[in-house]
Amino acid sequence: MVDYLDQEEAAEDSDELYEHHRIVVDKKQNLLRIDKFLMDRLPNVTRNKLQGAIKSEAVQVNQKPVKVSYKVKPSDVITVTLAEPPRDTDISPENIPLDIPYEDSELLLVNKPAGMVVHPAYNNWNGTLVNALVYHLQNLPTTQNGEGRPGLVHRIDKDTSGLLVIAKTDYSMAYLAKQFYDHSIERTYYALVWGSPKEDSGTITGHVGRSAKDRKVMTVYPDGEYGKHAVTHYKVLRRFKYVTLVQCNLETGRTHQIRAHMKYIGHPLFSDATYGGDKILAGVPNGTFKAFVENAFKLMPRQALHAKSLGFIHPVTKEFIQFDTELPADFKHVLDKWELYAE
Repeated sequence: MVDYLDQEEAAEDSDELYEHHRIVVDKKQNLLRIDKFLMDRLPNVTRNKLQGAIKSEAVQVNQKPVKVSYKVKPSDVITVTLAEPPRDTDISPENIPLDIPYEDSELLLVNKPAGMVVHPAYNNWNGTLVNALVYHLQNLPTTQNGEGRPGLVHRIDKDTSGLLVIAKTDYSMAYLAKQFYDHSIERTYYALVWGSPKEDSGTITGHVGRSAKDRKVMTVYPDGEYGKHAVTHYKVLRRFKYVTLVQCNLETGRTHQIRAHMKYIGHPLFSDATYGGDKILAGVPNGTFKAFVENAFKLMPRQALHAKSLGFIHPVTKEFIQFDTELPADFKHVLDKWELYAE
């Protein structure tokens, strides 16, 4: 259940909700905070995710939303309802070709294409990276909380291309996960953003959490009243008058972090429909310029974001290793068009 509450790709818009859990509180139950009560009754749950679910009203008591501080009473009926139907955790192996730039006995690197979902979820039970990994490798470890993502140490969005590291042993899973937890992994992304940032480099700091209006969108909460601490460092690589190619280095790894942070400073990612980047946000939106931009949107109908490089300490050799990838064809094509237009 809890995995659904923190998915990389949220379920599609739906007016229908599906009940995942229904708990009738025992008549002899003592008063107890609802998050603590559910911690003992739901599998693979963390308190943070439970609190997030309660705040988003996915958890209700007697058909009404409650606060995290609510104390469960005898005979209360607690329900957990989500936009996607329940699903078993069995993952079917699928013979899907993978671009693997490096592999050894402990880990492998995958250069994920845009459009591939990382792990099975509502409306995407097949054709995912995990389905391909289960076919490619047998007996991959799951994450330590057992949420059924074989080998996955981290994730990137469906329409983001680029590098992911996959653990092949339990030891490597734990070793790599610790580096992500400590924020010692070096991750570099290339992003094409609208407008021209005033500074050639900068740091964006602001909690990132789900929007109260739309759970598919992440919002920056600068005062830290909600969400999780997030830091993104950026550097301008090339200015094309109306758009800019920037390099982003993640100090933390929150869902949609770069996309939310860049929008927050007024520079949404080019062609990012979720964060408003699929509209003309610079220049005059008419005539030949409008036709040019719309053509570029067709060439790259997804956010212009690529996980370009990844560096970490190898679990066994203890040496720092780094990997880099070329920009995918759609990204290159759009950059070439903007370069010609700028000239």
